[in-house]
Amino acid sequence: MIIFVGRSNVGKSTLIYQLTGKKVRRGKRPGVTRKPVEVEWGGRKVVDMPGFGFMGGLPEEVQERVKDEIVRFIEENAEKIELAVLVVDGKSAPEIIERWEKRGEIPIDVEFYSFLRELGIPTIVAVNKVDRIKNLEQTLGFLAEKMGIRPEEREEVMIPVSAKFGTNVDLLKREIIKRVEGSQRTSRTT
Repeated sequence: MIIFVGRSNVGKSTLIYQLTGKKVRRGKRPGVTRKPVEVEWGGRKVVDMPGFGFMGGLPEEVQERVKDEIVRFIEENAEKIELAVLVVDGKSAPEIIERWEKRGEIPIDVEFYSFLRELGIPTIVAVNKVDRIKNLEQTLGFLAEKMGIRPEEREEVMIPVSAKFGTNVDLLKREIIKRVEGSQRTSRTT
């Protein structure tokens, strides 16, 4: 199973469509996906998880319930999850991270990356909306530093993409396939 996770409205559903050619429900406003949505791709389940964080127009208790359900789903299925793709909005993530840090809070994207790693789930960070980023290298460096991704692993872990325009989707697809095929070989030999 491959899961796509991230804040609301970062382009998870659009990225899944670009990768698989399978339509999943998408919307312009946050909170359209409220339950995990599965599609088949290459003999595997790809799961579009609801977005976490702000969901416009939904009461806070609904937002908290969705977040709890995401965490529970991942914890209960950790053994089955071959790979997580954490999708972040490359244009707004640095600003959001700085804002959270100024309040003395752990930014949710950073916390979620740590959560996935603590569960031992291999994770790719798809830095989406590269078409809107002025200084890509600076943004990637900032995000890698905040997430604790070492410079030597950044190229394999962080992939800049534009789900809207298909930029680097083939690169992401190759890395996903490489990772899941690698995990199959590892699990067969152990």
